Parts: sequence; C-alpha cells; structure tokens
Amino acid sequence: MQLGAFSISLAVKDIKASIAFYQKLGFTCDPACDGAAGWAIMKNDVTVIGLFQGMFEKNTLTFNPGWDQQAQALNDFTDVRDLQKRLKADGIEVHGPEADETTSGPASFTVIDPDGNPILIDQHR
Repeated sequence: MQLGAFSISLAVKDIKASIAFYQKLGFTCDPACDGAAGWAIMKNDVTVIGLFQGMFEKNTLTFNPGWDQQAQALNDFTDVRDLQKRLKADGIEVHGPEADETTSGPASFTVIDPDGNPILIDQHR
C-alpha cells in the first residue's frame, strides 16, 4: 500500500509565531508564505511540517498519495479511493467525510489510530 508523501500537520495557535519558530530551526516555507491564509508548509530537506491555525483540532499525521517528499508527482501510486476501500475492508472506520468512490482526482479521508491520533489521507492530484 503506497500512502505517498508524509508530513505532520500541526494545529497552531499563532501561525506567524510558529512560522518564525520553525524558520529558526532551519525550515523554509514552500511556497513562500506569510501565514495570511492561516496555513504554511515548512520544509527542511525531506522533512515536511504543515502549520494550520484554526483548521485542525489536533495534530494530524498526513499522507499525500501521488506525491513524493518533494511534492513531485509520482507516475505510479495508489489512489486515495483504493486506500479507503482497503482500509474499510480491513475494518478501519473512516471519520468525517469519505472520499467519493465514484470520482477521480483530488479527494481525502481521515482515520483515527488506536490512541486517538488523526491520520489524514489527502490526495491533491
């Protein structure tokens, strides 16, 4: 099962303060950001952190099918709808909106691990 690029999506209280903090740790915005939209994608080599103010209740593990760690399109990947079908067949409950299995392209769904950690499977292509 190919889950795609991995990142952590952090629920932050002050997006500008969080951007400044992670920049001091050597992260850069990708693309350039000022936090005005309430989110920022920060990169340090292949490590990716998404900062989100007011969008997530909890820190969330995120996977992006169809992308590598540099957000480059992969030719061969497992579609988000196929991932959802497989996980549901394995008895894993989808929380919140499901990916519409009659469509193609961008879609997402969320599962929760046994410790209550949200895992977002978010396909952008």
